[in-house]
Amino acid sequence: MFHGGRVERGLGVGEVVIDSGGALISGEHTLKLILASGSPRRQSLLKEAGYVFEVSPAGIDEEEYPRALLPPAVAEHLAWAKAEAVAERFPGEVVLGADTVVAFGDQLLGKARDAEDARRILELLSGTTHLVITGVAVVRRGGSHGAFGRRTRVLSAVRMREMGREAIDKYIATGDWIGKAGAYGIQDSDPFVSRLTGSHTNIVGLPMGVTKRMLEDAGIRPLGPGAGGE
Repeated sequence: MFHGGRVERGLGVGEVVIDSGGALISGEHTLKLILASGSPRRQSLLKEAGYVFEVSPAGIDEEEYPRALLPPAVAEHLAWAKAEAVAERFPGEVVLGADTVVAFGDQLLGKARDAEDARRILELLSGTTHLVITGVAVVRRGGSHGAFGRRTRVLSAVRMREMGREAIDKYIATGDWIGKAGAYGIQDSDPFVSRLTGSHTNIVGLPMGVTKRMLEDAGIRPLGPGAGGE
């Protein structure tokens, strides 16, 4: 079954799906799922949902993207770039790529470069509402089942409580901000979050509802128990 050129547009917090074509899978070859990310959080979400997979980080430069892109498009662009890069190493297998960014208005906030940058980001987000955006891409380069390519981005809104200098310094000293978009993690012991709207797993780093649907369309289903919800 081929899905051709479907475009779904959502407003506000939700999904924007660009379907570039795909196929449901049947045949003798057992497809492997390759995660194009070294993120422990994404690995945990997939394992909890019952997926069996291999890990092969893309190793791309996450600062390489067209500067005219708005944050949602950046997340989707980087997720696609990661999936494409790893798909070249695993022809015929299903590759899952993801990228999470934080947007404060049109300002893109990625991973903090160092402790001082983390402090700047947290001071900016203190007492405000921002968007957490994860781009997700699923790619299969040829093989006996044919090519598959789909990408999406999911948006969640997060309200942060007011944070004083002492609270920020205490959090930064834990090192929990390292490697996380927006310099915090929703799963941390004190992420300063007072309210959120949308997918919780999206804020962690991989929106499992849409990811599960995309993987199923590519022929990958969980082999063990797991909720795999939002």
